[in-house]
Amino acid sequence: MQSNKKNVSGVVYSTEKGGMCPACGKSVSQCECSGMKKDSKSGQGDGIVRIGRETKGRKGKGVTVITGLGSDEDSLKSLGKKLKKKCGSGGTVKDGVIEIQGDHRDVLLQELKKMGYNAKCSGG
Repeated sequence: MQSNKKNVSGVVYSTEKGGMCPACGKSVSQCECSGMKKDSKSGQGDGIVRIGRETKGRKGKGVTVITGLGSDEDSLKSLGKKLKKKCGSGGTVKDGVIEIQGDHRDVLLQELKKMGYNAKCSGG
């Protein structure tokens, strides 16, 4: 009887080196292949800014999440500051994502479109 599971071998994480690339077996910091290259850090996605709402891990409190901006941290912080001021609420910028407290998807969609971004609401 054959198993449909993929035979995966090799180290995934090492306490000495951290994360390991599954393609070449080197540590993530030394990886030269494209196995661990992430487009999320460079911000090159499909060019669409997505505005969604999340409650997971926030004790039921909702936040509006803006992804796909693809800018450096400083420009994201300044854009986040403008958007928070427009909504009249707090928020943060983490890992290339702007989080604004509360459900402000409609306001943010209009504001980002005014600024020239190709924005759309995502999720339900």
